Amino acid sequence: MKEDKRVLKTKKNLKDTFIKMLSSKPFEQVTVKELCDTSNTSRVTFYAHYSDKYELIDDISRDMIKMAQDEYQKLQKDNNPSKDSIMSYCNFLDCILNIYYKNINFFSHTSTRENPYLNFSFYKYILEYLEIHTMKRSDFLRPKYSIKKISGFLCYGLWGFINESHKEKCSVETVRKEIREILKKILSSEILTSNNKKTSEP
Repeated sequence: MKEDKRVLKTKKNLKDTFIKMLSSKPFEQVTVKELCDTSNTSRVTFYAHYSDKYELIDDISRDMIKMAQDEYQKLQKDNNPSKDSIMSYCNFLDCILNIYYKNINFFSHTSTRENPYLNFSFYKYILEYLEIHTMKRSDFLRPKYSIKKISGFLCYGLWGFINESHKEKCSVETVRKEIREILKKILSSEILTSNNKKTSEP
């Protein structure tokens, strides 16, 4: 059921305020009271929507994954009508990369050292979506290992590459080019999957 506009507005205010607060203190030090005071929201209202700050962060992560999913469907329709498996992964990667840079104020504070829970929260949703994505294409890429192992390998590796690229102040264009090249080489080789010329769905 679609949420009321007032509810959506309240939640957006809480999410935006929370992300801004991360620039001045770690996630673990942010309290619900402080968040409510800063966002001009009563604690009663906060708890009407979230049980605690962890649920709020999970909601932020789900929002971002939903945006990535919507963008992925559009990219597939626009540049991959034949549903080539490797191009599908590239489109998936582009969506995650776009979400990362569009929300850099959030992701710049999601390192495992600074805010491990933020890192875990977003990562688990990416991993879950990547597992589903990999499973759908397993008949065409013929994975050598379990779906979870391959998804974990790709997710940790690519996410780490994006984070380190940001630290090195690489341009978005450079990161996109380099990471696409790596992904294509991995998927077209026999490292994770059996080499199969037929990579498109019928």
